[in-house]
Amino acid sequence: MTTTLFTLLFILFLGLETIVKLWLSSRQIRHVSQHRNAVPEEFSEKISLRSHQRAADYTVERMKLGMTEWIYDAMILVGFTLLGGLHLLDIFLQQQFSGDMWRQLALLASVSIITGLLHLPFSLWRQFRLEAKYGFNRMTLKLFISDSIKGIVVSLILGLPLMAAILWLMAEAGNGWWLWAWALWVGFNVLILYLYPTFIAPLFNKFTPLDNPELAERINKLASRCGFTLNGLFVMDGSRRSAHGNAYFTGFGKSRRIVFFDTLLNKLSGAEIEAVLAHELGHFKHKHIIKRMAISFFVALIFFALLGYAKNTLWFYEGLGATPALMRSNDALALILFFMAVPVFTFLLSPLASWFSRKDEFQADLYASQQAEAQSLVSALVKLYDDNAATLTPDPVHSAFYDSHPPASVRIQHLLTGSRA
Repeated sequence: MTTTLFTLLFILFLGLETIVKLWLSSRQIRHVSQHRNAVPEEFSEKISLRSHQRAADYTVERMKLGMTEWIYDAMILVGFTLLGGLHLLDIFLQQQFSGDMWRQLALLASVSIITGLLHLPFSLWRQFRLEAKYGFNRMTLKLFISDSIKGIVVSLILGLPLMAAILWLMAEAGNGWWLWAWALWVGFNVLILYLYPTFIAPLFNKFTPLDNPELAERINKLASRCGFTLNGLFVMDGSRRSAHGNAYFTGFGKSRRIVFFDTLLNKLSGAEIEAVLAHELGHFKHKHIIKRMAISFFVALIFFALLGYAKNTLWFYEGLGATPALMRSNDALALILFFMAVPVFTFLLSPLASWFSRKDEFQADLYASQQAEAQSLVSALVKLYDDNAATLTPDPVHSAFYDSHPPASVRIQHLLTGSRA
């Protein structure tokens, strides 16, 4: 492949990605706005018109902010690549560091810091204007800064050794370095699954044992029926940051636990919480988590193999606006360019991933209806849609492209009829 051809392909796919994103968002905005003044008939007795309109307005504002951010992201990407921003940064760091490893780690860290700072205005606006406007934000500026600092520290402690090891493999492990790097990446991700519940998550939130014997007994009986071994039931102080409610499973092996947002416990009844958890246990029963991990590891293997090939070709660097150094390693430069370019070329695969995810959700719902009351899951979902201002009238095309969960009306209809998807 020639440099010019690769550049043209990159521009073509980036332009296509941006146009499709803006088109889909425009469809979503138009469709939600058109249905703003009428609650869908199946929800008319459970959700008020005021709540429905609030959800529509929240969805539209999120879409508009997202459209602005996508254009902004495309400009940043072009600045780093085709306009030579990454190349200039690499040259600057070559002048600052004599040690090759430190220079490359500095390049990786610099790009991460710069992109984080460039996206900071959107993060602040989303948290303190958009979320606050609709009553979801509970986070103070002090807590936002604290979370950001903790996130940076954790990323440095965990990420820098991983990146250093991958860079060392790229330089020392020969042509098959990418296979060893992939194995290291897989091991790292499995390690994080073990570390996250007990070491990482408590850095950001407070976790206390569930202090509700009746609910705990109900959940433990459910887990026992489903053959799921738990290492604890915990409540997380999610209300410190947001009014959104949630519950999730975390951990791996013996470290598995169920975590409730404190906001969720205040919104759902015991039967509804049991039904929501039965849905999550449906993912466990059907091995959805393991399957998704296996798929992600396989896709990562393909990406590492492609990177192993691309990093030795001149057109890959020059086609993305960088010139590889002759006397120094270009491995960090290759890593950054590759992972900037990959989302552009794989964006159109998003509907496939969304379809598989929705298929899993239908399976988990069916399992939940067999282990708990289907009507309880329906009522829980309606409450969560209402409380989280999730639109009940998404555009079908936008939903098919992006949504990991089925639309509310479709999902509830499947639950009530016991349909298989």
